[in-house]
Amino acid sequence: MAGSPQSEGRLSEVKFLTVAEVATLMRVSKMTVYRLVHSGELTAVRVGRSFRVPEHAVHEYLRGAFQESA
Repeated sequence: MAGSPQSEGRLSEVKFLTVAEVATLMRVSKMTVYRLVHSGELTAVRVGRSFRVPEHAVHEYLRGAFQESA
């Protein structure tokens, strides 16, 4: 089940962040990030026992949160 060369190229451009990196970027606790991931508000991929969050997902979440408060 191989993906298309075009989709594989885009996937190689995605930067994945650890929960700790997301927490630092958002200036919240790691527990807050875990809550966002488990509730589905923040997209994440499970790798073994840990999560990786696409960087663009963090920016989309923050953009949405900012627009809701405006």
